Amino acid sequence: MTSTAISAIDVARQNIGAYKGELLAALPSHLQDKGVGWLTSSLSALRKNDFLLKCANQDPGSLIVALSQAAQLGLMPGTDEYYLTPKAGKVLGVVGYQGEVELMYRAGAVSSVIVENVFANDKFSWNPGTMTKPLHEVDWFGGDRGQIIGSYAYAIMKDGAVSKVVVVDKTRIERAKSASASAASGKNSPWTTDEAAMVLKTAAHDLAKWVPTSAEYIREQVRAVRDVANEPAPAPAPAAEPPAAPVASPRQHHPEPVADTLTGELVDEGEQNAADAAWFAEEGAK
Repeated sequence: MTSTAISAIDVARQNIGAYKGELLAALPSHLQDKGVGWLTSSLSALRKNDFLLKCANQDPGSLIVALSQAAQLGLMPGTDEYYLTPKAGKVLGVVGYQGEVELMYRAGAVSSVIVENVFANDKFSWNPGTMTKPLHEVDWFGGDRGQIIGSYAYAIMKDGAVSKVVVVDKTRIERAKSASASAASGKNSPWTTDEAAMVLKTAAHDLAKWVPTSAEYIREQVRAVRDVANEPAPAPAPAAEPPAAPVASPRQHHPEPVADTLTGELVDEGEQNAADAAWFAEEGAK
């Protein structure tokens, strides 16, 4: 096949395939066996947006940079976890609402994360001095809820405590939108195509300042347990004196192993995704 006969999506597939080894090596352990699906998800996002595909082929380096960031974070590109969006002729990667929440769960400190948008016709009450979490009443069957006026987020920690509650108003939403590098992408920006999710992402992003969101949290917990196990036994007391009572270590918490919440499974979108997956799998065998 001559170069002139290669379609735009074929070019993008080959560009991604050229960095397949580096991208898959950057994936965290829980996604290592989902590598072909991860690559196929990337290509599927390009296939759905002609302008994004054009930018990816125009500047393939920006595409690889965006995919590398998604791989390092362990997020699925082209989904609500990690958006691929065009900007100024390049591909820009944007962590989405689901990505922010996923990183909180993966750290292992929380049992649940609540992030909700508040609409004009909802009933919402929050008093930090007397309430541990907001009261949000929604008439699910009452018709139009009106426009989004804000959002909120909080987490229930593994010990049952409630984290700091983050409330995001319209001023904060507009500030987040104006500061977003993807907002200038116009109709291709997630702020245009999925505004509700980006408002949720703003609240989740603000909550991330108060909740552990890194696997480093898990490593610190494991390191603390290891330190306790490796502490030397107290020196024996002199024979004339009774042996000293054992001193309780201040670090007695042994965290339960944390199960990954991200499956990495790709939703089947038909024969084309299967063909892409087969292509990436075959390339890996060469």
